[in-house]
Amino acid sequence: MTARPANAHQARLLRLLRDGGPNSRAQLGDQIDLSRSKLAVEIDRLLETGLVIADGLAASRGGRRSHNIRLAPGLRLLGVDIGATSVDVAVTNAELEILGHLTQPMDVREGPVAVFEQVLDMAAKLRASGVAEGFDGAGIGVPGPVRFPEGVPVAPPIMPGWDGFPVREALSQELGCPVMVDNDVNLMALGEQHAGVARSVKDFLCVKIGTGIGCGIVVGGEVYRGTTGSAGDIGHIQAEPDGRPCACGNHGCLEAYFGGAALARDAEEAAREGRSAELAARLEAAGGRAATDVAAAASAGDATALDLIRAGGTRTGQVIAGLVSFFNPGLVVIGGGVTGLGHTLLAAIRTQVYRQSLPLATGNLPIVLGELGPAAGVTGAARLISDHLFSPA
Repeated sequence: MTARPANAHQARLLRLLRDGGPNSRAQLGDQIDLSRSKLAVEIDRLLETGLVIADGLAASRGGRRSHNIRLAPGLRLLGVDIGATSVDVAVTNAELEILGHLTQPMDVREGPVAVFEQVLDMAAKLRASGVAEGFDGAGIGVPGPVRFPEGVPVAPPIMPGWDGFPVREALSQELGCPVMVDNDVNLMALGEQHAGVARSVKDFLCVKIGTGIGCGIVVGGEVYRGTTGSAGDIGHIQAEPDGRPCACGNHGCLEAYFGGAALARDAEEAAREGRSAELAARLEAAGGRAATDVAAAASAGDATALDLIRAGGTRTGQVIAGLVSFFNPGLVVIGGGVTGLGHTLLAAIRTQVYRQSLPLATGNLPIVLGELGPAAGVTGAARLISDHLFSPA
C-alpha cells in the first residue's frame, strides 16, 4: 500500500468504510459534511488510488441507484500483541476482520531480538497459510510504557533489555511496511472500542490485569496517552504505604499485590503453608505456579483461592474507584489474562468502586468483562495502524 488519503475528508471516508463496512455514496453522504458534488469528487479520487473499489449496486432510495463503495479487499494488516508470557499475531483485512490468528507462549524477558524472531516466524506462517501475500501495515503492542511518536519502549519494569529498543524502525525494515507501536492495554481498549463491549461508548477505561496491570484511557473516542506516553500505568499506583517491593523499584504498588505474578506467588505461599489442599495439589501436579491454578481452584470451591481473588479485586477496585471519581467514565472494561478469574473478581471490583465513588459517577456506570479476549489486542493493533494509514499523508 503506497497511497494515503490526500485530505481529512478522504480520511474520514476511509474510516467510515472501515468501521461500518461497504456503504453507498448516498449513505456516506449522510455521515459526512460535504456537498453531493464534493463527495463525488473525493470518492472518485479514492477510487483512483485503489484504496476503495465499487462493490455492486446499492439499494434504491428512490431514483437512480448508486454503487456501494468498500475498502480494497486485498489490503492486509498485521496485528501483534506481545504480552509478558505469550504473543498473539493476526492478519486482518482493511475492515479489521481477523483472517488468521496464531498464539504462542513466549517470555518477554528474553529480549527484543528473540521475541521479534518469534513474531516474524509467526507472521511468515500466516503468509504461508494464504491469508496474506504481504502486509500493508503492522501494529505492535508491548507490555510497558511506549514513547508513542518514535515507537520506543521506555524503562518497562517487566521487560529487561527493551529500554530504548527501536521497535517501530526495526520491524518496519523487517516487514517492509509502516509500523506503529503502543502499550498493549491501549490496543486492548481500541479493540474493545472497534468490535467489543465499548462500541457505543466515547469515554471509558479499559483495565488489563495480566502479569502487570495497566489502564487504557479513551476520551472522546480517542486514546489518551499523556505527554510522554505513560498515561494509564495504574499498576504502579501505591496500594499499600511502605508495602511489598515492586519490580519498578518502589514499594506498595498495586502490581506487587495483584496481577498474574503476584497472584501466583500468593497461591504458592498458601499451598506451602497448608492453607489450601486444592492449590497444593495443583502446584505439585504442575511443578510450578500460575494464576490459572487459582482460577481452577476457585471454580472447585476452594475458600483460599476465592479469598485471594477477592483481596486482589478489592485492591484493584480501590484504585479504579479513584480513577472513576477523577475521570467519570461511561464504562469500565476489565480484561487481560487474570480475567479468567471471572465474576468473583468482577464482583469484588464492582463492590469497591460502587462503595467508594460518588453516586453521581457510579449511578449509571457499567463495570464489565471485555468481550473479545485475546482478539482485543490484535484487533486494536490493526486499528492502530489503520488509523495511521487512513490519515492524510
